[in-house]
Amino acid sequence: MSNIPIKSQQEIELMRKAGRLLASVFTHLDEFMKVGVSTMDINNFVETFIVETLKARPASKGQYGYQYVLNSSVNEVVCHGIPSTAKKLRNGDIVNVDITLEKNGFIADSSKMYPIGSVSPIAKKLINSTYEAMWKGIMCVKPGATTGDIGYAIQSHAEKLGYSVVRDYCGHGIGREMHEEPQILHFGRRGTGITLKEGMTFTIEPMINQGTHKTKLKKDGWTVVTRDKKLSAQWEHTLLVTSSGVEVLTLRNEETVPSS
Repeated sequence: MSNIPIKSQQEIELMRKAGRLLASVFTHLDEFMKVGVSTMDINNFVETFIVETLKARPASKGQYGYQYVLNSSVNEVVCHGIPSTAKKLRNGDIVNVDITLEKNGFIADSSKMYPIGSVSPIAKKLINSTYEAMWKGIMCVKPGATTGDIGYAIQSHAEKLGYSVVRDYCGHGIGREMHEEPQILHFGRRGTGITLKEGMTFTIEPMINQGTHKTKLKKDGWTVVTRDKKLSAQWEHTLLVTSSGVEVLTLRNEETVPSS
């Protein structure tokens, strides 16, 4: 527990600002996500907005040698999809856009699913179910709860609907660094893992697959796909453990926090 940063009130305010700015990036992006747009177009559009309009830094660029400001994961891509001029969005695609932003030394991290054009009912259900699973996990967050409680809530919801939860990638602490402690698994048993404390900040970002949970890393060293080539979806928010529960630092304008 000693290596898990507890944020001060001043640090929390800076985290809130970074989170609000990142939420505004998605609002700006919403109208841009259309058939025919390339994933590199998305990358460039977001970079310009973050740097020129928000006067912030795209935190993913240069992290671990990564060259771009976001991940764009289409259809069977689970995560870490690399932007490309050749990859143009097609009618029926589903795409996860995962963006990080740093302002005043603190980082926020969030992702959103975009259905492109007219998507199949199967794809739409996967998107919506993954969003529900993320919120099931978020609503477990409070002082005294455990990381296992979060994982159990997400896993049980996804598996009840016939989906599987990716095991190979997880949520993470976040603040001055992109990846801090603790790790937040999206599967698990209630009452296990790290006990949550007020002032912790971390992401919840479940990756839910239509088929098997097994994944495969492509030869580019970044792109992760479902092993069975079936669809995958992901949503992500950056969270703060408060004295009474949870605050979603990257909450977008169109979102409302569930009442229970």
